[in-house]
Formats: sequence, C-alpha cells, structure tokens
Amino acid sequence: MLRNRVKELRARHGFSQSELGKRVGVTRQTIGFIEKGEFSPSIALSLRLAKYLQTTVDELFWLEGEDLDD
Repeated sequence: MLRNRVKELRARHGFSQSELGKRVGVTRQTIGFIEKGEFSPSIALSLRLAKYLQTTVDELFWLEGEDLDD
C-alpha cells in the first residue's frame, strides 16, 4: 500500500484540501482520497504535490513496509 505525508505537510503549510487541490489541479475530494490512501496519484500529480508542499516525492510517498532510508 502506498503511504504518504500529504495531510501532515498540507496542515503544516496551512492549506485546506480545497486550496491544495486548486494549486495542483485536482478536486478537494481527490486530495482527501490521497490522504486516506484510497487513491495513488500519477507521477505528474506526485511531482506537483511535492513542489507545493516543499518536499521531494520520496519524502512524501513510500510503500508500506519499506524502510524510508533504503
């Protein structure tokens, strides 16, 4: 399962789901599904999310059960 830090970093930057969605070109619902792990974003969307959340894709997303330092 793909895990992520979208909700944590979104909150840290003070974005609502709607605000982040508008910035990256998706709906609030899509951001919610990503945060809950119910939707795996495309590479392009992952890159846009990382840009607006000021992080890297590999810091934002990882596969459950895999060590982040690998």
